[in-house]
Amino acid sequence: MTLASLDSTPRRVLMFGGKGGVGKTTSSAATALHFARRGLRTLIISSDLTPSLSDIFETDIGPTERPIPGVENLYGLEIDPDEVMRRWKEKFGPEVYAAASALVDLPYDEVVDYVAMAPGIQEEFVLDYILERVRDRRYDLVVWDTAPAGDTLRLLGLPQRFLEHLRVAPKVYLEVRDTFKLSRTPFLEIIESWKRLSEQTIRFFTDPENVEFIMVTIPEALGVYQSRRVMRDLRRHGLTVRYLIVNDIIREPDCEFHRQRWEMQQRYLRQLREELDDGLTLVELPLLPYEVKGVERLAEVERYLFGTTG
Repeated sequence: MTLASLDSTPRRVLMFGGKGGVGKTTSSAATALHFARRGLRTLIISSDLTPSLSDIFETDIGPTERPIPGVENLYGLEIDPDEVMRRWKEKFGPEVYAAASALVDLPYDEVVDYVAMAPGIQEEFVLDYILERVRDRRYDLVVWDTAPAGDTLRLLGLPQRFLEHLRVAPKVYLEVRDTFKLSRTPFLEIIESWKRLSEQTIRFFTDPENVEFIMVTIPEALGVYQSRRVMRDLRRHGLTVRYLIVNDIIREPDCEFHRQRWEMQQRYLRQLREELDDGLTLVELPLLPYEVKGVERLAEVERYLFGTTG
């Protein structure tokens, strides 16, 4: 089985998830290459704390969108925490200060820096950033190489938790305003605008017409067991996984070491085939004798993922 059906069921965002070290970046990079070659203006984003897009494409990518040399229509971006913080302050800093300055008299930078350090702010902004790239129509497709599975699940749950927090914020604000006899400020309007943003984010990332989540794993205990848990947790966030890439499969064992590992891998592959939903497409990637770096090697992975030739 392959990812070829994605060619006829276009999405705006393809998310690649799984535990660290299973081949998420390789799979997402090869997929981005595939759609760019089909003529779609494609942006591949890594939100991992240790992004490796630059390594796999053998070019400096970094925190600003830039074209991938030698591949028309393909652009890359590695979002590091410092850049996320800078962009968040640029977008939300003025309205945060406008609201907070009604309650405290502090310099602009101190107020905005303090709020920007709140737990979840950076992850929330990553979702907002991706949503903006989709809505401004600069790209036909965003391929997202997500952080390891646990961080991704936490990130996907943030808009709902943020929304629940905002539901009680107006009551708290009104009590503070009345207690200190404050004049009316734009704080309530800001809360309402943030609520709308969170609601829009939830709707977008849980709509299967917009987003496809592709799981990547390896045929070993830790990879398989975590994949089960993550797919179950994703369903609670409204996301159904329809594609599971199993990486590093031994095809033709030619020694005792490889024969034993092949038998172990086959056991886990049988479990995956028997236990997973009927609607799940299992895509098998063989263990390759070389490291995947550069467009030429990624094109070989693309052929395995999509069943293409040439």
